Amino acid sequence: MEILLIIVSILLIAIVLLQSGKAVSPDSNIMGGNDELFANRKERGGELFITRLTAILGVIFFAICIAMNFIK
Repeated sequence: MEILLIIVSILLIAIVLLQSGKAVSPDSNIMGGNDELFANRKERGGELFITRLTAILGVIFFAICIAMNFIK
């Protein structure tokens, strides 16, 4: 069970690092950049897959952690 948790953890870390940043940079607030133009765009293709995979891996991670707590 611990090995499965380690594998899921490594996959979760890797997939989170692959995600594109959606945060607004601090310099755009100072300079008055208009980032709201593309703020409401929908995820498509690879981005959507990575987002869904992150959610699935997160749920699996928490389920394994809870299961390991009850088993011990």
